[in-house]
Amino acid sequence: MEQSMSLITLGVSDLARARRFYEGLGWQAGMTVDDEVVFFQLNGLILSLYPRAALARDASVVDAGGFAGITLAHNPGFPLDAEGNTRLG
Repeated sequence: MEQSMSLITLGVSDLARARRFYEGLGWQAGMTVDDEVVFFQLNGLILSLYPRAALARDASVVDAGGFAGITLAHNPGFPLDAEGNTRLG
């Protein structure tokens, strides 16, 4: 089986601000649900933004606030040099 990821949900403290951030990158929100969740379609992956307190409730955990740490990477389909810069030419 080929491993893949189809959905990443980020719990955010300010949904409107987070949406503006990603739209500022040029991403277009594909769908919103009752101003409670925003979805971005990203080339086979969906990124959803969801209020952190609601996400904690859904997961039956306490919303401790702050940043617990996570790294997401985009791996381009072209070579990088030793410093990780793209070679486009």
